[in-house]
Amino acid sequence: MEAPPVTVMPVTGGTINMMEYLLQGSVLDQALDSLLHRLRGLCDSMEPETFTDHELVYLLKGQQGNPFILRARRSLSHPNTPWHLRYLGQPEVGDKSRHALVRNCVDVATSHNLPEFLNEMGFRMDHEFVATGHMFRKGAMKIVVSKLSRILVPGNTENTERLSLSCLVELSVLAPAGQDTVSEDMRSLAEQLKPLLHLEKIDPSKQRH
Repeated sequence: MEAPPVTVMPVTGGTINMMEYLLQGSVLDQALDSLLHRLRGLCDSMEPETFTDHELVYLLKGQQGNPFILRARRSLSHPNTPWHLRYLGQPEVGDKSRHALVRNCVDVATSHNLPEFLNEMGFRMDHEFVATGHMFRKGAMKIVVSKLSRILVPGNTENTERLSLSCLVELSVLAPAGQDTVSEDMRSLAEQLKPLLHLEKIDPSKQRH
């Protein structure tokens, strides 16, 4: 089944209905310190925000076509903050000259009983993971560097195993529809991170759920 590229954004605040412009890449663990040093020099603040989040991916299967996917996310480092529910639309085909993937993004803060609510609505939890990492900001751009871990015992966020020896890096901007000029700023920052990191517009047809 084809699915949009997985995005791993920390719990930061609610966005009702915006377009997400996204570039993704990865960096090996041994190059992580060099990348963080480079980002400290390029971004607005020297020290990034840190996060540890638990994300659950829910599916609702219909009579035909691909299932409807929602993502529930909570902060493990700040357990009293609201949960977040995210919907990520299919990437727009649109203008192939765009430097970033573009898709609809709906993000709302919710109460802590979100998993129970989704179960009662007929959604099934497909998989869950823990993301830990750093988040930098440069103007409207957000750069997230995440280590991803699978959860070995369902619901037990203390019992995890790293998915790989590399970190996922995402450069994104949330903006109203039609603000395609933001992708130029993203391309400029991505160029400054080479050769440490190669951020790309991921082809969704090559992503498998």
